[in-house]
Amino acid sequence: MFSSSGVNTTVLPLSPLPLSSHAKPIDVFGEALELERELKRTLKGEVRFDRGSRALYATDGSNYRQIPIGLVVPRDDEDVIAAVSACRRYGAPVLARGAGTSLAGQCCNVAVVLDFTKYMNKILEINPQDSFARVQPGVVLDSLRNTAEAHQLTFAPDPSTHNRCTIGGMIGNNSCGTHSLLGGKTVDNVQQLRVLLYDGTQMNVGDTNEEDLLAKINAEGRESEIYTKLRLIRDQYSAQIRAGFPQIPRRVSGYNLDELLPERGFNVARSLVGTEGTCVIVLEAKLKLIHSPQHRTLVGLGYKDAFIAADHVPEILDFEPIGLEGFEGSIVDGLKQKGAAHLDLLPEGRGILLVEFGSDDIAQCDAVAQKLIDRLKATAGPPVARKYTKDEARQVWHLREAGPRAAAFAPGAVPEWEGWDDAAVAPEKLGKYLRDIRKLMDEYGYRGSFYGHFGHGCIHMRVSFDLQSENGIRKYAEFIERAADLVVSYGGSLSGEHGDGQSRGALLPKMFGPELMRAFTEFKSIWDPGNKMNPHKVVNPYLPTENLRLGVDYKPLLPKTHFAFAGDNGSLPQATLRCIGLGACRKQDGGAMCPSYMVTLEEEHSTRGRAHLLFEMLQGEVIREGWQDQHVKKALDLCLSCKACKSECPANVDLATYRAEFLSHYYENKARPLHAHLFGRIDRWARLASPFAETVNFINRRSSVRFVLNKILRLAPQRQLPQFAATSFQRWVRNRQSVETRQNSKQSSRTNKPEVLLWVDTFNNYFHPETSRAALEVLEGAGVQVTISQQHLCCGRPLYDFGMLDEAKRYLTRILQVLGPQIEAGFPIIVLEPSCASVFRDEMVNLFPDDSRAKKLRAQTFLLSEFLRHHAPGYQPNRLSCRILVHGHCHQKALMKMTDEEALLREMGAEVLLPDSGCCGMAGGFGFEKDKFEISQAIGERVLLPAVRQESRETLIVADGFSCREQIKQATGREPLHLSEVLRLAMKERNPT
Repeated sequence: MFSSSGVNTTVLPLSPLPLSSHAKPIDVFGEALELERELKRTLKGEVRFDRGSRALYATDGSNYRQIPIGLVVPRDDEDVIAAVSACRRYGAPVLARGAGTSLAGQCCNVAVVLDFTKYMNKILEINPQDSFARVQPGVVLDSLRNTAEAHQLTFAPDPSTHNRCTIGGMIGNNSCGTHSLLGGKTVDNVQQLRVLLYDGTQMNVGDTNEEDLLAKINAEGRESEIYTKLRLIRDQYSAQIRAGFPQIPRRVSGYNLDELLPERGFNVARSLVGTEGTCVIVLEAKLKLIHSPQHRTLVGLGYKDAFIAADHVPEILDFEPIGLEGFEGSIVDGLKQKGAAHLDLLPEGRGILLVEFGSDDIAQCDAVAQKLIDRLKATAGPPVARKYTKDEARQVWHLREAGPRAAAFAPGAVPEWEGWDDAAVAPEKLGKYLRDIRKLMDEYGYRGSFYGHFGHGCIHMRVSFDLQSENGIRKYAEFIERAADLVVSYGGSLSGEHGDGQSRGALLPKMFGPELMRAFTEFKSIWDPGNKMNPHKVVNPYLPTENLRLGVDYKPLLPKTHFAFAGDNGSLPQATLRCIGLGACRKQDGGAMCPSYMVTLEEEHSTRGRAHLLFEMLQGEVIREGWQDQHVKKALDLCLSCKACKSECPANVDLATYRAEFLSHYYENKARPLHAHLFGRIDRWARLASPFAETVNFINRRSSVRFVLNKILRLAPQRQLPQFAATSFQRWVRNRQSVETRQNSKQSSRTNKPEVLLWVDTFNNYFHPETSRAALEVLEGAGVQVTISQQHLCCGRPLYDFGMLDEAKRYLTRILQVLGPQIEAGFPIIVLEPSCASVFRDEMVNLFPDDSRAKKLRAQTFLLSEFLRHHAPGYQPNRLSCRILVHGHCHQKALMKMTDEEALLREMGAEVLLPDSGCCGMAGGFGFEKDKFEISQAIGERVLLPAVRQESRETLIVADGFSCREQIKQATGREPLHLSEVLRLAMKERNPT
């Protein structure tokens, strides 16, 4: 039987201090293997006990790491019941998990993990008349809120992870969020729960009047036993509950025994909220919906510091805002170092408050906001105040949600960790508490910034704990003891939102005392007498210093790498530590990050999952085959190297780079598949085929040839190989007498026109030369002299997708040599293919960090839109009145943004549509591979392809990326244009001759 022995009931002080970073992983033999076989026999869903799956679920958003026994992805209630039944027979603990973003370690354990997010994610009912919703536990919060908003209703709690956190996880943690002023915590918005116990009992629980309570007690069976014991807890501990539970808005610590009091309606459902999976599994939830204010007005206030800002919270609360958030100026400093956008929207000051008002009357919203501003102007030392437009407010809220953790990874920043991130006090005591906790941090030499829900006195912070040395961990243990004493002295709660888990479980006696701790233990034993539900979290907990993800024995492999990883001190292990489990890569509502996750809903296809697997590979404990490990290879296979994580991930995890690095080592001693050589070296094949384009195209179109090619190269039969142009762009230039190249021009030395180099990439040379021709005409029309290299040069972009980094470096070295004179002369390099521009902006400097020419080339590389808007004085595009749908290449959106392209098209007078289309799904050779075709199409069909089909033939479709144009053309029959072609089209319409 799987044992739950080793229960550590010791509370702080932490002596002796466990310093091991990890609980040792169990091997999948014996009982675990038998359990796996039984689960696979009885479940419709997925059962995974392989090392890769276990590594994926070994940690959450916290500092902790425990290797699970295995993973179950249930399809429905029957699967959950059957899984728990099998686990019960083998004595295996169970851990129900949502999005895995928990910050206190409650989502990692030595247990069978149940992941509800892939299948059990349905909204079962929305009842606008009675204002409730019924949902499965895997429903993402924003899915529910967006659906409810159609009825002007909302589910009030909204943590910053709202676009990926699940209702089940919110119930487990008793989540709150920005608008708890409007609607309270999750516990305040739960009406009923249908739950499953470890012993197989199912129950529907909610509020219970005395008559119903007696009826349940008098009935026979397990339910009667439970209600009898719950009543005993109420009767025995009611006085202690009333006296010992802090009466503050954000008391999340401990179990909600106060919900069993008569004045609270003996609400068993709400008593189970916040139990962090230690008591029951939620199969279904009935939730209260509240009216959603239809108009909102946001005000930014800048104070001298966060302490003064906190002092003014009570007077601001008099104006009844629906949200009141705050953060320190040091967070803004970190964001500035990272080059974050829209920081100019924040008011000046070292302590910033964001105050939101809501109403169905926009005039009322604005009036109350202005009244607040006027009142504060009349105070001594008034804050800098700013009222935002709707679009500005959206950007400011994004800074608040992602900023604090993003700032923690600013260049040169000392690593900061969770660990004391969630205490709450009464709002009127907030200023004094912040001053005292800052003094304590200064005493220990810790850095960290305050942010969070100032309106409810709940403060989050990441602190520069040293969690890798013995002294550092001892210091951390001592600090959190004293910090807990400080919070208790203020009548506060150790957790105001994130839950107790392992971070705070052993500290709870300080807050509640021995009698209430005994009540908590009894409460858990009523539901889970065998301690099999997420054991040793909250009660009978592991110590905060156990099971650390790092710890004194964190000794990762330190491999020699191709990339410099300069932002991570030259260390791939440190780069993988960027992933802090925030889970922004698990969103489905927008952006481009993790396109494969968006259609598979598999953790291994998220940035977080892949980063965690690389972390585990470098640890060598669960993932044991190093660079040859198939679990890591499989997870990286569906990474499209879109680079979206480099900008959309708050911590800037750069999976495209990690993937290229991994593949380079994976193939060091083995042959790559043939299709890798076809797509990776496409520049070579294109150069050879171009003089015989007509013949090659004819052969490629023949069904017999295509069949053989598809078979040999594992290509999707649904795909058509791109057609070579009859005349390449370079050949066309040679034949165009009116355009002279720099090498043979007799006039160039006498011209006063500024010179630029038009980069001739493989795709716009051999496949779409019309794009390059258009760009040449546009640039000449903009008054610049264009130089074009006639030598065969390629940035090697496709090589990275197959880990051919040695060859990629040779390509780049040749570019630096051939273009050396132009680079040294400061020529702007105009690049038409966004993926080529990304090589010069990103990979080149990462591979050649000390090469001054590489740095100059990065600074001199521009997309056509960037150059025309910022480096072509006086350039104005010609008018073109039409409707244009624009799809941005992933690399462009990640590294260069779409701002200039959109602005140019609007300046032309066009009606511009920019759907949030994410990734097209083609990604170079990815979409041509047979085993990836379905994923490729599903990614495209998510937003982009339906958007294109919806447009009339008169609408121009613009996509600058070669892969994007191929995906659109092959899936919809439309012929997309490059920006250069649209600009030339406008020139032709103005000058038709």
